[in-house]
Amino acid sequence: MKLKTEFLSFPEDFWWGSAWSAEQAEGRGNTGKGRTQWDMSWDAHPNRFYHGVNTDVTTDFFNRYVDDIQLMKQTGHNSFRLSISWARLFPQGAGEVCAEAVTFYRAMLNEMVAAGIKPFANLYHFDMPEEMMKIGGWENRAVVDAYVNFCATCFREFGDLVFHWFTFNEPLGPVLGGYMEDFHYPNVIDFKRGVQVGFNTILASALAIKAFKEHQNIHPDRSSKIGIILNLSPTYPRSENPLDVEAAVYADLFYNRSFLDPSVKGTFPEKLVETLRLHDLMPSHTEKDLCDIRENTVQILGLNYYEPRRVKARSHAVNPQSPFMPEWYFESYVMPGRKFNPHRGWEIYEQGIYDLCIDIRDNYGNIESFISESGMGVSNEERFMRDGQVQDDYRIGFIQNHLAYLHQAITDGCNIKGYHLWTFIDCWSWINAYKNRYGLVSLDLATQQRTIKKSGEFYQALSRDNGFHFNGLYVDF
Repeated sequence: MKLKTEFLSFPEDFWWGSAWSAEQAEGRGNTGKGRTQWDMSWDAHPNRFYHGVNTDVTTDFFNRYVDDIQLMKQTGHNSFRLSISWARLFPQGAGEVCAEAVTFYRAMLNEMVAAGIKPFANLYHFDMPEEMMKIGGWENRAVVDAYVNFCATCFREFGDLVFHWFTFNEPLGPVLGGYMEDFHYPNVIDFKRGVQVGFNTILASALAIKAFKEHQNIHPDRSSKIGIILNLSPTYPRSENPLDVEAAVYADLFYNRSFLDPSVKGTFPEKLVETLRLHDLMPSHTEKDLCDIRENTVQILGLNYYEPRRVKARSHAVNPQSPFMPEWYFESYVMPGRKFNPHRGWEIYEQGIYDLCIDIRDNYGNIESFISESGMGVSNEERFMRDGQVQDDYRIGFIQNHLAYLHQAITDGCNIKGYHLWTFIDCWSWINAYKNRYGLVSLDLATQQRTIKKSGEFYQALSRDNGFHFNGLYVDF
């Protein structure tokens, strides 16, 4: 695809912003926030946390939000996606709502609105309250009910301040990390339990949407929408060989369509269901569950794009004595000559953002969508410090390259309303802590000092001009 080198202007009222989560940025604060699964993980495996940094302080947004929101404004934000901590609002996961937590979130959201920044509120970002995890987390239907009560409370307490709502960020993450790849608590390897977690998460999302619609019926003057945020990697076969193509179909089913189809269409892909049945992996569910999922689909879709997924047909037989994994049907493929971020270990493939948007346009009714995460993590950014500022031209190039393809997708009819970068200020990453930095603003961990990077200045101009001069793809990563 040949991209035009010109000024790329984006639609009026385009959402320029960034995203992070409560667990990664707020710190503990003084509201009596309950413990989460990350405290449980810290207790069990402190050696896994990079440089021994847990979530007690992180970026201390809880105490610094007034000044930080002004930094958002300085870096061109007209919107920002945060999450509301379930464990802060309900320290035990259920029971009485914490009044101090409500006061904090209302003050913070009011500050954001006053600064002209639209709050996008996500309701779950990998931060299960400890008491809910103790009874099984998303494996337990009682936790689904407690989550829906938490969501309904948020709609009631903050519905006048939040612009758009999202039930989950990357619901595939807890399945991958907690039940397949051993990087999230409870750190078990059991795909069938993971399938149950996935199903109950989809059901919880649908029931939260149902509660949202009931809330909107009481307040019909509010124009907020509710959606879900999915991490989607366009899947590319190694070749056009039918066996490689079939491998890509399976990878796509397990890692993309499994959450995308029920969230947008209200149904699960038949081939996925058949495969789960074949291996005795079907989740426990009722017909009413399927009805609730079918009748409560998302109104808006967040698209997190970081890297493509490349696969090939398996070259070795599966060991039938090993635990079932989706990779029984395919193998990963490393494309020769790929662009690569060695810090995070991900391929950089900008056209993937275009292909993802086209897929949503053609196969999901062109539902209203936005890029809810895109970003580049780099370690030891102090190497690029000049006169007290990180000169992160690589991040500017990364953003420009992706935006050039996103602009082409919009030109080709994709219903894309915005672009949110991961992230605003360098924030804590799951277990990796502050190893890789993603922010438009650098954070000195010792002093908590914030300094706008060169990319933050670029982002301010990007938002101000609602576009940028594209001079060709940046290649020096």
